[in-house]
Amino acid sequence: MKKVFVSGCYDIIHAGHIQFFQEARALGHHLTVSFASDQVLWEHKERRSSLPEEHKLALFQALSVVDQAVVGECHELGLDFKEHFLRIKPDILAVTEDDQYADLKRELCAEIGASYVVLSKTPPQCEPVSTSGIVNWVKAPDRAPLRVDFAGGWLDVPRYSREGGFIVNCSISPTVSVRDWDYEMKSGLGGSGAWALLNGKSGVASELSLGVGWQDPAVIYETGLCVWKSGDQAVLALKRDGELLAGKMALYYTGLEHDTPGNVDQERDFDLIEKAGALAAKAVDANDLPLLAEAVRLSYEVQLGEGMEELPEEAEALAKKYSGGGYGGYALYLFETTAKREAFVTKHPEARAIEPYLKPSF
Repeated sequence: MKKVFVSGCYDIIHAGHIQFFQEARALGHHLTVSFASDQVLWEHKERRSSLPEEHKLALFQALSVVDQAVVGECHELGLDFKEHFLRIKPDILAVTEDDQYADLKRELCAEIGASYVVLSKTPPQCEPVSTSGIVNWVKAPDRAPLRVDFAGGWLDVPRYSREGGFIVNCSISPTVSVRDWDYEMKSGLGGSGAWALLNGKSGVASELSLGVGWQDPAVIYETGLCVWKSGDQAVLALKRDGELLAGKMALYYTGLEHDTPGNVDQERDFDLIEKAGALAAKAVDANDLPLLAEAVRLSYEVQLGEGMEELPEEAEALAKKYSGGGYGGYALYLFETTAKREAFVTKHPEARAIEPYLKPSF
């Protein structure tokens, strides 16, 4: 009987593990799976086990593809299974192509004359996932806010960042979920950042991969009224609860699809963008709504300079601008009072009231 041995942390069992076990067992007639003990996992990964090891052991023993399951308790890095391996004396140690401890394991195999077999990656039966990915999925919120930006937009794009510059934005409600999205799609409200958060993924990484900036996922994750430092990464300079904006914001849908990635290379007045960002940062620091409205007006001036169409005039509005950096989508209107905001929403069927959003602290 040819005995096959595999080892790993296997902290949260998923389809990728099962596929590996099936391919490993096909090399022989008997498969032993060793997984790291709670103590070893803590020492080597600095994280608590997802399940007590006795529960994990029961799960492995119940798998039809596994003939024997053991708990690796050796404290040598990469060789927690060593004692079981030397006792069982398997014919094959099967590993994946990305094995981090190949040299140590080859030496261990040489001690008993076992073969060290690297299994090539095969097409996955399910979409690949990692233990950390599963943890992030479980921890993902049920709902997330979207966001509006006031000034400094584009200074969060790494190649356009300016030292000393600021980006000012605010998360908003009503919030959204993967099943309930009561806003137009591709509308300039940071929807891709919210979608990433709801699915347990890094919105910052996905936005940067599109060639745009990090401000959307940063404020959606952070929530509140935020001032960010311009740069390659999201660095929070100041945060308020957004009470300054309560009852003062409305969105107006232009009816045109918004496309930020398609406008990254558009010529624009970065000096005026930087000026608007600095003014907005000062306004948030001072809790000064009229000063924030002035910054929004400067941002709108930049957008008109890029060739964006003029938004509908509203005499009662303090300021207005397109939300985000693309043409179309939603426009943000700021008002001095809630009554003026409500009158605007009543007047325009394409408009809706929004509020600043701050996630609860526990």
